[in-house]
Amino acid sequence: MDKQEVVVITGASAGVGRATAQLFGRRRAKVGLIARGIEGLEAARREIEAFGGEALVLPLDVSDHDAIEAAAAKVEETFGPIDIWINNAMASVFSPIDEMTPDDYRRVTDVTYHGVVWGTLAALRRMKPRNRGAIVQVGSALAYRGIPLQSAYCAAKHAIQGFHDSLRSELIHDGSDVHVCMVQLPAINTPQFRWVKSRLPRKAQPVPPIFQPEVAAEAILFAAYSRRRELNVGWPATKAIVGNNFFPGLCDLYLARNGYEAQMIDEREDADRPNNLWEPVKGDAGAHGVFGDRSQDHSVQLWMNERRGWLLAAAGVAALGIAAMRKR
Repeated sequence: MDKQEVVVITGASAGVGRATAQLFGRRRAKVGLIARGIEGLEAARREIEAFGGEALVLPLDVSDHDAIEAAAAKVEETFGPIDIWINNAMASVFSPIDEMTPDDYRRVTDVTYHGVVWGTLAALRRMKPRNRGAIVQVGSALAYRGIPLQSAYCAAKHAIQGFHDSLRSELIHDGSDVHVCMVQLPAINTPQFRWVKSRLPRKAQPVPPIFQPEVAAEAILFAAYSRRRELNVGWPATKAIVGNNFFPGLCDLYLARNGYEAQMIDEREDADRPNNLWEPVKGDAGAHGVFGDRSQDHSVQLWMNERRGWLLAAAGVAALGIAAMRKR
């Protein structure tokens, strides 16, 4: 690289955000790290610096618009113009809808949806006048297909998808060279399943098949440079999104029968354990959750998606070759 990129990552202390911070650290980027948990942020900073990058720890709650704006200003004051902004922070509650509270819905929406909006606004205020930069919205297959027991999170991801569509249309209308891409993730092995607020009788799990957070980080990095509109990660995400477009009623029936058990393991949940809905859980959780032995560290679908131009060109050349041979 000719210069060190300046990158901001929300939700950078753990999970997908942490893996993404590590990946940009390996690229020796200058990274603004946003999250609430100071231990995880400091650990991410040390990792980035060990890789040869630079990091700025910014402990804040993404639901606070003014704090996000101040953090963006601090990053540019410290490192220079922001090149890439990654909106990754999220919150969730595992619960049947009729057991949810108004505060549950408000909080998940404020973090998962409004956090994306506030981060995007802070990035746009700086990128649009310069007419350059990339914003990556970390989404989910659940942005298209809601599932039982995660209504607040699914609704917030649906909202991000609508916001993303509106933003892209406006950027095109304005002739802006600021790029925005939404990355739709599959089930990822992150620590969230042991710290998210839960009313389930048994401990939560990501719906298999499960991928390691480095797969998501690779997709986010690719999205920041690809100029793609949207990027589905892994065959399970693509299957869920495409399947719901054609057979939403069948998806309802399938999830009604299988969606509850698929999200729980055979261990009782501790109703009194700490959760991170309102305050961060203490300690450094790292990038990985407890499902490493069942998680894939690569995605063939993502590999092909990243190279689809070359693959389509090769398929076209092969088709022309076959056609020429048949004419002989």
